[in-house]
Amino acid sequence: MANHESPAAKRTSQDALQLGPRKKPYAFYFYNLIDKIPTLYRRSTDPLVHHGRHFGRTIHALCNVHALINNGIIRMGERSEEPEDAFTPQERREHLVFLALLKSVPGLEERLMNTESEEEIHNLAALLQKGASSARSDDTKSLKSAIVDWLTPPGEPLIPPIARNNKTGRGYHHEVTGALLCPTGVDWSDMDVKHRLAAGELTVPGDQWPVFLYPSNEYDDSDPWKGLLRRVFSSKITFTFKHIFTSPSSVEKETKATRSGNARIHGMTAVTRASLAYTATQARFALTSSSVFNRSDLITDSERFYNSVLELLEDPEESEEVDSLLTWWNRQVFPNYVANSRPVSKNSVLAKIRAKRAATKQAALANSNSNGAGA
Repeated sequence: MANHESPAAKRTSQDALQLGPRKKPYAFYFYNLIDKIPTLYRRSTDPLVHHGRHFGRTIHALCNVHALINNGIIRMGERSEEPEDAFTPQERREHLVFLALLKSVPGLEERLMNTESEEEIHNLAALLQKGASSARSDDTKSLKSAIVDWLTPPGEPLIPPIARNNKTGRGYHHEVTGALLCPTGVDWSDMDVKHRLAAGELTVPGDQWPVFLYPSNEYDDSDPWKGLLRRVFSSKITFTFKHIFTSPSSVEKETKATRSGNARIHGMTAVTRASLAYTATQARFALTSSSVFNRSDLITDSERFYNSVLELLEDPEESEEVDSLLTWWNRQVFPNYVANSRPVSKNSVLAKIRAKRAATKQAALANSNSNGAGA
């Protein structure tokens, strides 16, 4: 990065994998700099905004992008010589997200390395943050009405009806949404439980997951992984994922989309752990009575919910179950995934080419060993 030492010396590490202050401090700083940002940066079509949308949906939805970049530059610069065990688990996790960001945004690393000041870095981060925030807002808005259709039984009315553009009658105030949001291990059929949940007397933290994450809303306390995030094809979560990533009309059996979905636009061919956590978070929020997605909303506690789901999916100790889950999801939403994952047929041209290459390498290795022994 140009003039790297001076800006780096002023940097201090901060927690990146949370949203940070609400809009006022961030917006005040950003919009007071707007006249200093080059014209390209100010355009809503700036590539960084575009890539920021996909980053938020598939890598990390609720992080502070400026802190993430700031900490990443520190790690790659003044702390580059430190051993891996010098970093906390949180710092290592942050750095993996930072590296994923660099990989997902063409040219970002070069732009960061060629910036002349902290102000320019902040501007780049602001554009990425704008993309992630606007994508989340767009998805929240569109799902508010779409999920009503998915809740309504085919050919029957939803009783009582749920307004498409007003969320006050959802959450624990409605029999259908309340049953879906009811925490695992809690009996929704208990009238006292219903009353306490609706009245807010029984608070539900974000890491106490709703029963709709399980098939037929059935949670097995003796096997918490059983069915988790796997539902029949008509599931609310699968619908939500397809609505966000492959186009709203792809929720139907016969796709009628006239525009490419977000997955195709960004070259996404497989489900990511973060995209599953994001989808579950959006589905959960759409069912609640809260009207605005707010990290400080302790009623929905959406940020804690998102992070708790993502923490499980990224846990190396759970890799076997997670890999199986991702395979299941890929087969549901990416039709070409199974075909691309099948083993090569024994008699195919590709198999024969690979066999010949392997035989050539083996012969070369044997010849090298023979010559070595003779010497």
